[in-house]
Amino acid sequence: MKDSNDSLKAPLIGGHAAIDFLNTSFTPEHEAIETIGDARSFLKWLIASGLIDESAATRLMKRSGPKALESAAAEARKIREWTREWLGRWRAKPRMAYADELAYLNKLLARGVSTHEVTSTEEGLALLERPGLDSPEDLVALIALQVATLITQENPELIKSCAGENCSLWFVDRTKAHRRLFCSAAACGNRAKVAAFRQRQKSETPS
Repeated sequence: MKDSNDSLKAPLIGGHAAIDFLNTSFTPEHEAIETIGDARSFLKWLIASGLIDESAATRLMKRSGPKALESAAAEARKIREWTREWLGRWRAKPRMAYADELAYLNKLLARGVSTHEVTSTEEGLALLERPGLDSPEDLVALIALQVATLITQENPELIKSCAGENCSLWFVDRTKAHRRLFCSAAACGNRAKVAAFRQRQKSETPS
């Protein structure tokens, strides 16, 4: 697997943070690309995805040190591959109990610390729960929280893998008709159109 932290960023096209997290490892040109191969790139992805801000990342770096953050990044990569495998099964059979998987996910969630805050909204007062960001453990729990919201709030039938040849990207299909096939119309979608056009030309050409 190629580590391309500086030259290639993970695409944020998944429609959900948990899906974008899965897409931090992908195969754009037949070769697996790892975009969170170290603590620095992991923190950069968390910022880019909107899960933490730069001040939180700086605070974590000062408090925790590189060794603890590298460990959290390594664990996040393991959680990503576990999540990818489980979600593949969950999409096909969402009503199964999955006792072992849920127990593991709940253990990850329990490692985080959260705070509560009352805020004013257009609908009135609301009580918000905010995940704590004081240690690398909180980052692991934050990733687990994204997976938890995905499986409890999203329709498994709308969590899809790109239909493009050799593309490994996932997305939540939020189109009105739910007929989205590709991670990107400009990339995989366009390549599929070109391939289909060439195939038609080939079949129409007299032998």
